[in-house]
Amino acid sequence: MSTIYTVTKLNNEIKRLLESDPAFHGLFVAGEISNYRPHPSGHHYFTLKDEGAAINAVMFRSDAARLRFRLQNGMKVVARGRVSSYPKSGQVQLYIAELMPDGAGALHVAFEQLKEKLYREGLFDEARKRPLPVIPGSIALVTAESGAAVRDMVRILGRRWPLARVRIFPVLVQGEGAPRSLCRALAFANQLAEDDLIITGRGGGSLEDLWAFNDEAVARAIAGSAIPVISAVGHEPDVTIADFVADLRAPTPSGAAELAVPDQTDVRAQLRQLEKRLETAYHRTLERRAQKVNLLGARLAAHSPAHTLAEKRAALTRQAERLEHGFTGRLAERRLAADLAADRLSGLAAQKISQERERLRRAAVGLDAMSPLRVLGRGYALATRDGTAITNAQTLRKGDHIQVRFEKGSAECLVEKTIKSRKPTKKPPPHNSQL
Repeated sequence: MSTIYTVTKLNNEIKRLLESDPAFHGLFVAGEISNYRPHPSGHHYFTLKDEGAAINAVMFRSDAARLRFRLQNGMKVVARGRVSSYPKSGQVQLYIAELMPDGAGALHVAFEQLKEKLYREGLFDEARKRPLPVIPGSIALVTAESGAAVRDMVRILGRRWPLARVRIFPVLVQGEGAPRSLCRALAFANQLAEDDLIITGRGGGSLEDLWAFNDEAVARAIAGSAIPVISAVGHEPDVTIADFVADLRAPTPSGAAELAVPDQTDVRAQLRQLEKRLETAYHRTLERRAQKVNLLGARLAAHSPAHTLAEKRAALTRQAERLEHGFTGRLAERRLAADLAADRLSGLAAQKISQERERLRRAAVGLDAMSPLRVLGRGYALATRDGTAITNAQTLRKGDHIQVRFEKGSAECLVEKTIKSRKPTKKPPPHNSQL
């Protein structure tokens, strides 16, 4: 008798069979997303369909954390996962471990989503980007080991600036393992820290061929590099996420080599110009310094002890000359004044002498008129005793000796008697009082 299954047992058996068959593990399924329902827990539920069928799909939070784009209805994707069933409903489901955009349209949507996300985070800001070294001493090429891109970069770098060391970090630039290979090489170059500049890129190709440089992990590795990075992916029209986060975007790998180093021909010409300018500046500086030295020498000479002493001597000489001229002038003035005063004094003295002579003459005339000798000449006599004139007879005593002087001669007399004089009727002249 055939085995009778309960619904639960049947669904569990279906689940067991699907999960035990290796053919249903690691499947790649292409389809279009519909009925997309993100859950607050972080799980993603949707239907994967094509023109003929549909299958329910789930992507758990741990796997969804690795998504590099945002899911939306109508997006064509390639899912890698396993097939199983949900016993409670009996529905067969695709449990997705990895999800990738499929086709140019889906890739473009993923590109714009990642571009917007990184832009919001500020990874495209110019203020965040590092300046490139003017003359890098060592350059790391993170690219494919062979191909036109690496050959062109090595050739151009050697031609333009042969002094730079060029090291190649070989990586995969296309395919499933390319993003991981690029991230490892960028990390290794930063870990060595022996290079001044990194150039990463590849030659041209389709959007799918260049997709490794649109990977979020690669973009974050470029943005987080401590060494400045130039992106050089594809041709001029090709634009990748790596171009936005790199410190400088080059249109091609050859263009990156042109931008990375200066042209030695230009540098030599600049050096020659600088040499001429330095020589001119040197001579100008030398002339200015010589002028300054001469000026300082003149100032030093002007303040030297010998010069100061000479100035002091000259000042003293000028002062002596001024004093001599002043003294001579004042002496001449004084002499002139003295001469004028002497002349005035001489005139005054002569006048004074003349006046005094006249006064003396007049006095002599008066004295002569009043002289006793003149009185004696008129018959009067002068009586004296011991040289003293006798004006009063009462002063004499009998027996006194007196002298009597006449106009001519004198006599010694002996007083015999004195006689009182009579009271005169009128006062005699003043000169008679002496008799």
